[in-house]
Amino acid sequence: MLRRVGEAIGRFRMIRSGDRVAVALSGGKDSLTLLEALLRLQKRAPIPFSVCAFTIEQGKFLRPLEALAAYLRDRQVEWTCFRDPPSLRLLASRPEHGCDLCSRYRRRAVYQVVRGLKANVIAFGHTADDLCEAFLRNALFTGRLSALPPVTYSRQREFRLIRPLLYVGEEMTSRFVERLGAPLTPCGCSAKAGTVRRMLRDLLAELERRHPHLKQKLIAAMGNLDVGRLLDPRFLELDGERIPAAARAES
Repeated sequence: MLRRVGEAIGRFRMIRSGDRVAVALSGGKDSLTLLEALLRLQKRAPIPFSVCAFTIEQGKFLRPLEALAAYLRDRQVEWTCFRDPPSLRLLASRPEHGCDLCSRYRRRAVYQVVRGLKANVIAFGHTADDLCEAFLRNALFTGRLSALPPVTYSRQREFRLIRPLLYVGEEMTSRFVERLGAPLTPCGCSAKAGTVRRMLRDLLAELERRHPHLKQKLIAAMGNLDVGRLLDPRFLELDGERIPAAARAES
């Protein structure tokens, strides 16, 4: 697991010398795995960087956060739990609100908290499973070949957003957290996964039962594009002339 996280960090230059990385802890297995991986890699990395963590409380956790708080204290992790008033008011006034609105509130709270932590990097626990699902969802339902970027920036480029678990599957995070003995704090949203996401997750699980390592091959495909064999005219030699690499990059 550490090798895969290290590979992702190195390949996409996710963490750089002097960075302060804030890990977004959702209370689930993936973000706890990410935190532990970064804490261990921090000790052996050739560059100095620091790690802290935060949790946005939007009123949807299914159990108290005391066990998580105690675990992080024992690990001597600097952790901030922020109860977001706008999210709590939204939950009280519109209990059936959509995910988009909740995500918008959470994003605003994340930037506010991370700014207070004086961090410049935000690490999210999206795994290979999440990237595969996003890739299929976008291709099948929006007509775009895209997934989740390994590295991106906030709108004002104040923060670098990274996903170091992109080569790590959820089966691995489940086993790791179980061996770690870390307390899980589930969110009510996890039990309400959308119909499309649930369908894609079941489809990938069934395919991988028949074809082992299928998700890893799908992840590899996302980094091995043959644009000349797709249908975007910007990348095709329609007049018999090869499109210069610079022009392709600008497109």
